[in-house]
Amino acid sequence: MTATTLYSASIPVIRRALANLSTVLDKGAEYFADKGVAEAEWLNARLAEDMHPLLRQIQIASDGAKGAAARLSDQTPPSFPDDETSVADLQARIARTIAYLDSVPASAIDGREDAHILLEIGDFAIHFTGATYVRDFVVPNVLFHTTTTYAILRNLGVPLGKRDFLGDMDIRPRVTS
Repeated sequence: MTATTLYSASIPVIRRALANLSTVLDKGAEYFADKGVAEAEWLNARLAEDMHPLLRQIQIASDGAKGAAARLSDQTPPSFPDDETSVADLQARIARTIAYLDSVPASAIDGREDAHILLEIGDFAIHFTGATYVRDFVVPNVLFHTTTTYAILRNLGVPLGKRDFLGDMDIRPRVTS
């Protein structure tokens, strides 16, 4: 069994969430294309009036993912303008984010569990260690926004299940003796 490292607890988890988000988005696009629903209509859907729309949920998940890889490896996060208006644009953003995650080696993150991570959001500065940033903010935040995207699509009738959210797993028949 391999030991859990800061890298393995963060980047592969986030990468998988984004890859599964891409699949869920494709399923939504196929569903709405079959129904003749314009992309702009469902990309701007939200669960509640005070929540961000689906399109913004994906942008925030992307920002959280690339920000995590950058901050954990002591780099500046790459800047992506929030100018996506279509599924193709969002898929390109997800792909760019995954490519960035793939470019950051484990060696740049592992061993930084106690490193000071500063996250500035609006008027607030949040201080973390590398470990608390992963555990208490990054992974929950990326999963929140990918889950919310999934929930918006489910709420609109897209036939998704838990396996769509979780992605491929090594599922085998139960062995009984």
